[in-house]
Amino acid sequence: MIIRKFVPTDLKRVFEIENMSFDQSYGINMFQQLYEMGIGFLVAEEDDYVIGYVMFWIKYEYQGHIISIAVDKNFRRQGAGTHLLVKAISILSLLKIDTIYLEVNENNTGAVEFYKKFNFQIDRVVPGYYESGDGAIIMYLPLRKSGVS
Repeated sequence: MIIRKFVPTDLKRVFEIENMSFDQSYGINMFQQLYEMGIGFLVAEEDDYVIGYVMFWIKYEYQGHIISIAVDKNFRRQGAGTHLLVKAISILSLLKIDTIYLEVNENNTGAVEFYKKFNFQIDRVVPGYYESGDGAIIMYLPLRKSGVS
């Protein structure tokens, strides 16, 4: 498995992974726009086949944000998500980010537990965050205190 920068030819495959992973997904045009804006955009690849991705950016001067991370359901629990998240954290840390934030659906307990393994902490719950009416758990990783940087 390799982790590499997203290239525009990955767009269709990344969008497929997004749609299989989330009830409410970003539109394909949003992926294109985010890429063109210069966000951090990495893919996990196995045998020349994209199996996962992560998008992240610097939201404020010292605050990073994981926009989205997903792995093809047929390749989950094989380390791709871990490799993608660790690489994103590493890049943001090199950019002198103090804290990384992300949102996760309050009903996605597997994702919450996954992030907790990397020392993400729960900040708060935002009721009705998603179009479905589900709330979002806002989680954060303080890099300077976590020993990740």
